[in-house]
Amino acid sequence: MLAEEKYWGLFIPLIVAAIAVAILRMDLLLTAVAFLTPLSTSLKELGVHNPIGVEMALPTEPLLFGLMIIAWVKMLSDSELFKGLYKHPISIAIGLYVLWLLITSISSSMPLVSFKLLLTRLWFISSFYVLGFVWFQDRENIHRFVKAYLAGLCVVVCYTILQHSMRGFEHEAAHWVMSPFFKDHTSYGMVLALLLPFSFYLRKWESEKGLNFIFPSIVVLLITAIVLSYTRAAWLSLVGALCVYVVMKLRIRFSLLVTITSLFAAFILMFQTDILMVLEKNSQDSSDSFTEHIQSMSNVSTDASNLERINRWTSALRLFEERPHLGWGAGTYQFNYAPYQNYYEKTIISTNSGSKGNAHSEYLSALAETGWPGLLFFCGLIAVIFHRAIVLYPKLEDKQDQWLIMSCILGLVTYFTHAVLNNFLDTDKASVPLWAMVAIIVVLDLKYQRKIKA
Repeated sequence: MLAEEKYWGLFIPLIVAAIAVAILRMDLLLTAVAFLTPLSTSLKELGVHNPIGVEMALPTEPLLFGLMIIAWVKMLSDSELFKGLYKHPISIAIGLYVLWLLITSISSSMPLVSFKLLLTRLWFISSFYVLGFVWFQDRENIHRFVKAYLAGLCVVVCYTILQHSMRGFEHEAAHWVMSPFFKDHTSYGMVLALLLPFSFYLRKWESEKGLNFIFPSIVVLLITAIVLSYTRAAWLSLVGALCVYVVMKLRIRFSLLVTITSLFAAFILMFQTDILMVLEKNSQDSSDSFTEHIQSMSNVSTDASNLERINRWTSALRLFEERPHLGWGAGTYQFNYAPYQNYYEKTIISTNSGSKGNAHSEYLSALAETGWPGLLFFCGLIAVIFHRAIVLYPKLEDKQDQWLIMSCILGLVTYFTHAVLNNFLDTDKASVPLWAMVAIIVVLDLKYQRKIKA
C-alpha cells in the first residue's frame, strides 16, 4: 500500500489495536480518549479537505464512534450494567432531547447536516454518559478520567503559553496561538473554565504519593492560562460559578434568590433605555490591558466582537420567527443565517457566505434550529441536571463526594453560563467532559438512593 502511495493503510493496525483494546480493556480506551480530546485537531486544521465535506476531530471522533457501538451492544446484551440509569430523571430528559433532535432532523432544511450532528450527539452521550456511568461506579476511575483530561489539557496550555510568549503575550496573538488544538481562544477558555473546579478537587483529595505537589501547580497553570486567553465569556462564567458556590455554601433559600432575580429583572426593564444609553457611551475595544479588556465587555457601540454577537443573535431570532415550531434543523444555522442579517447590524467581521461560525449562543442556536420545543427540552434537561445535583449535595455524608459533586456543579455552571455567549456542544472538547460530569452526578445520586434503601 505504501508502494502504491495509499497512506491510509497506516491506520489499519491502529484501528485493529483500538478494537482489541475496546473489547479487552474498555477502561483504557476511555482513558485514552480523555487524554487525547484536548489534543485532538480537526481535518480543516490539518489542511485536509475531503470531497464529501465531512468534518471531524482526529483521533477522538472515530474512537468515540467505536465506543458508541460498544455502548449499544452492551446496553442490549447486559442490562444489569446500567441498572437505575434508564429510569433516572436525567436520562429521561436526555431521551426527550435526543428524540426531538431526531424529529427536527427529519424536517430539517438540510437533513444530512442535521443527522450528522445528531450522530455526534449520540456518540458523545453513548461514550461518556452511558459507558461513563458504568466506568464511574469506582471513584478511582473518575480520578483517572479527570487526570487524563487534565494531562492532555496541560500539554496544550504549555504549548499555547510558549507560543504566546514568543509573541510578547499580545492580545491579537491570543486568538490563535492555541491552534491546531483549539480553533480559537473562546473554545480554549471555555475548556479551561470547565476543568478548573476539578483541578481544585484533585488538589484537595488526591492521595497518591508523588502527585500531591502537582495539582496545586495545575491550578495555578489553568488560572494563568485563563487570564492569558483573553476570553471574556470564560471570565464571566467563572464569576457565575463563584456566585453559585457562595449561594450553596451559605445555603441561601431559593425563594430569596427568585425574589432578588425578579427585582433585578424589573430594574433592568424599568431603566432599559438609560442602561442602553450608558452602554452606548462605552467605546473601549478589546485590549492588551486586563482592565480595559474587562471594560470592553459592555461595549455595544464599537467592539466588533460584541456587535457581531448581536448580529448573530438577531439573525437567530429572525430564523425562529420563520420556522417557530420545528426550526431549520440541528446544525444548519451557519448555512442559513446570512440572508437574515440586516445591513445596518453587520460588522467588519460579518460575512454574506455565512461561513464563519454559529449563533454564538447555545440557547438561541437551539431556538433557531429546533424551534421553541427544542429550546424547552434543552433548558428542561439543564434544569433537571442542576436540580438533582443541588438537592443531592447537602444530603451526601461523605465529604469527598460532596466536593466531587460540587466540582461537577461548578464546572457545568461555567459551561451553561458560557453558553449564553457561545456554543460548543457539537465539539469533543466540550462534550466529553460535560457528559462525563452529568454521568458522575447520576452515579452519586443512585449511590445515595441505594444507601437510603439499605
